[in-house]
Amino acid sequence: MTIVHKAGNIHKNDDGLSRWELPNTPENPAYVPKRAEPQIPIEGINITDVGTELFEELKESYKQDKSCHTLTSPLDKDCKDASLANSLADIWKTSYHNGRFHLFDVILYHRSKHTCVMVLCSRMLINKILLEFHDNIYS
Repeated sequence: MTIVHKAGNIHKNDDGLSRWELPNTPENPAYVPKRAEPQIPIEGINITDVGTELFEELKESYKQDKSCHTLTSPLDKDCKDASLANSLADIWKTSYHNGRFHLFDVILYHRSKHTCVMVLCSRMLINKILLEFHDNIYS
């Protein structure tokens, strides 16, 4: 860095505040490499290319879990059944009455303000999906 005096209107003395900017090259000690354009982060899992085995496992896991089975029955028929909703746990019941659950292509989704996430009720299936879509070297 080279300090060169440039006389100002008020202060005519030399000070270290008037500096010429050095080019942003690797020879410059304060070199900052230019960043590439930021990539768009992945915010979900695209499951359109998944085989039918996943959908079959989801159906089975929904049948085995009481709350999921209770939810998928009326949502599959597009009818609201008060007796079924009353048998749900309080957290599930509130979301059901607020219309936050949707069944689309056999998959149960929970919608909040800005997101819609897949409902998985089996710990084994959660681990399997994380392994296949996140931890697998081919994912």
